Amino acid sequence: MSRLQRIVLLLLSDIVATNLASVLFLWMKFTGATLETVEQSWSRLYPNAAEGPTFWYALGYYADVLPLICGCWLLLFLFFGFYRPLPSSSRFDEIFEVVKVVTLGVLLAFVATFDSDVRLTRLLLFFYWLGMVSFVAGGRVVLRSFERQLLLRGIGRRRTAIVGLDARGTRLLHDLRSSPAQGYEVVGFVRAQNEEDRGEVDGLPVLGAVAELGRIIAAERIEDVLIALQSNSHEEIMAIVAAAEGQPVAFSITPDLYDIVTGHVRTTQIHGVPLMELKPELMPTWQQTVKRLVDVVVAVLVLVGLAPLWLLTAAVIKLTSRGPVFFRQERVGEGGKPFMMLKFRSMQVGAEAQTGPVWVKGEDPRVTGIGKILRALHLDEIPQCINFLRGDMSLVGPRPERPFFVDQFKKQIPFYSRRFNVKPGLLGWAQSKHEFDLDSKDVVGIARERLEYDLYYIENISLKLDFKIMVQTVWFVLAGKSTR
Repeated sequence: MSRLQRIVLLLLSDIVATNLASVLFLWMKFTGATLETVEQSWSRLYPNAAEGPTFWYALGYYADVLPLICGCWLLLFLFFGFYRPLPSSSRFDEIFEVVKVVTLGVLLAFVATFDSDVRLTRLLLFFYWLGMVSFVAGGRVVLRSFERQLLLRGIGRRRTAIVGLDARGTRLLHDLRSSPAQGYEVVGFVRAQNEEDRGEVDGLPVLGAVAELGRIIAAERIEDVLIALQSNSHEEIMAIVAAAEGQPVAFSITPDLYDIVTGHVRTTQIHGVPLMELKPELMPTWQQTVKRLVDVVVAVLVLVGLAPLWLLTAAVIKLTSRGPVFFRQERVGEGGKPFMMLKFRSMQVGAEAQTGPVWVKGEDPRVTGIGKILRALHLDEIPQCINFLRGDMSLVGPRPERPFFVDQFKKQIPFYSRRFNVKPGLLGWAQSKHEFDLDSKDVVGIARERLEYDLYYIENISLKLDFKIMVQTVWFVLAGKSTR
């Protein structure tokens, strides 16, 4: 089962479950104590009727509300990460999560309808909660059981490589083979440093050395890398992660390596094989959802709410210098993927035609007269709101860099590619905390200094830190300091 298929099935299951629970609620409410709004409508339409309305009439009366109720539940489930691309918990854990989120949702529903015509007694609330838990959790347990059966038959497993050829790696392979529902399909081994070169291990090929890990991942379409090394292999663990920088893979290690990454791992023992995730999810799913929502809301408010100002800015740019209004430049985004970043043009057309890519400077002779004003007021950055809507950038994150300089910095600065673990942003921790000497000729030194701030942001990313960066950036701008 592919990730997309799994998400679609979960959505369909939740849609059916929430509507069944809502219909059950109507049946309980109508047959147990009647619905005042339905009775009033019935009496207006049929004032001389000998009998009252039926359950089916009540269902039709509220049919237009059911999609709204279902949509609210789906948004709540999305907010709490119910549709992650990969399974990350056991069936028991999933039931517990459903109970927790449904309890919150029912309480919110009670508050929302507190002063409405639909009066909710404690008994009705309990049965609605019970129906939601039973149907939603039941549907998800059935899907997980079905997915487990597919994994047992070899369908939907993730292509995996094990780093380490010694007894530890072999034991891990045997554990995974005895627990196929774990979902790993081991396609080969990767030779660690100082290990003897071998052609195969227990029937599986040795794909190459750690230094070739990036090539191996791409060639073999590896999705997971399992590290089975001695617990004192600190430097090699770092080398393994660095060798695969920019590749969309997940790293896990055997449990006795926990001491080398204390505080940066998460145990995953779903079907019997104990593994620890080396690079866990940076932000909780609900915070990721809020962060994305903030990006979209800010972009819409700025672009639509201040549209007259941007139209005036575009007209002034067009009238004062030759060339297009917008400046498009390739930058490197999340996962090392390139994208086109938009700005209001503040430089002369063809500014780099003779020189090639040039590092941004504090005083740049290529900047036009109106461009100096735009840069001083940071208005040239406004079109990046379009990048927010596209999902290329976020409001807060490391500043995006050009591929020309990224290629240089990756060779000269260790772990530079870790900047691409998150989306780049307009506002950054580095720019909110420090004013860099943009006229310095030590470009690599500035990039290395920025990287220290960027890595701090990535390791501590949260909505709280994002808000702090926003406030400090405003202070920086008011103080007349550079945030570039």
